[in-house]
Amino acid sequence: MATLIGRDLLSLADLTREEVESLLKLATQLKSKQVKLHCNKVLGLLFSKASTRTRVSFTVAMYQLGGQVIDLNPNVTQVSRGEPVQDTARVLDRYLDVLAIRTFAQQELETFANYAKIPVINALTDLEHPCQVLADLMTIQECFGCFQGLTLTYVGDGNNVANSLMLGCALVGMNVRVATPNGYQPNSGVIELAHKIANHKTEVLVTDDPETAVKGVNVLYTDVWASMGQEKEADQRLPIFQPYQINEQLLSLANPNAIVLHCLPAHRDEEITDAVMEGSQSRVWQQAENRMHAQKALLASILGTD
Repeated sequence: MATLIGRDLLSLADLTREEVESLLKLATQLKSKQVKLHCNKVLGLLFSKASTRTRVSFTVAMYQLGGQVIDLNPNVTQVSRGEPVQDTARVLDRYLDVLAIRTFAQQELETFANYAKIPVINALTDLEHPCQVLADLMTIQECFGCFQGLTLTYVGDGNNVANSLMLGCALVGMNVRVATPNGYQPNSGVIELAHKIANHKTEVLVTDDPETAVKGVNVLYTDVWASMGQEKEADQRLPIFQPYQINEQLLSLANPNAIVLHCLPAHRDEEITDAVMEGSQSRVWQQAENRMHAQKALLASILGTD
């Protein structure tokens, strides 16, 4: 099992390739019920952003490990009344065994981790979404058996998912291309870090040409064009992002055996057409299920088992 006991997961860059591979192996074993683990601990969920998959998958994963979950909705805690992050962190540290945080600023997550001794997990920030990408990598591995020689293309907004995909693909040795409109590229620091992790062994490409980016690839991936907190920009983004829609025409440029992924929720017939999402190459629901298995493996690896 991955030796992550007591560690934070704030970014996928916190992990080595070997640790990612170990997590994916454990997640696969848990999914197939080859192993059963017990972890009588308490997980806190401090979510400042709306959530379906992340909230439910973490909750079910912890319950299935034999632990308990406390939903720390900011609206019913002192966080909503302006209690300083460092104060909340030091109090929760004395009650919980692990804390998953879903918030806006990466800095807030890092402040929690600095003041809390318990492990802190990034359940989504504006910069990264590492738990999502662990599930994505698990899904790709299930579909293709390995990562070597594969290419993933992400098409759309260079958001937190795009950032974590670049890091995740670089870690496991899979080529990654990101096609975004000019001005909407992934974080420049993340791009630089992904190149460093890849070390010229795999392709890391950022482009504004979606058709070139998807030619012959094995995995097509997209997300909403306006993330949480950007809703007011949604209408003005529509015409800018329209050429980046994953539709049947764009999909036809990929490898005939390519799969399509979307982290959900989806705006059907915006960033992805209904026909593609419901088509034979879609693995969206398998991907969504794997959130639970990947996070169960992560929790067991961080907390240890009885």
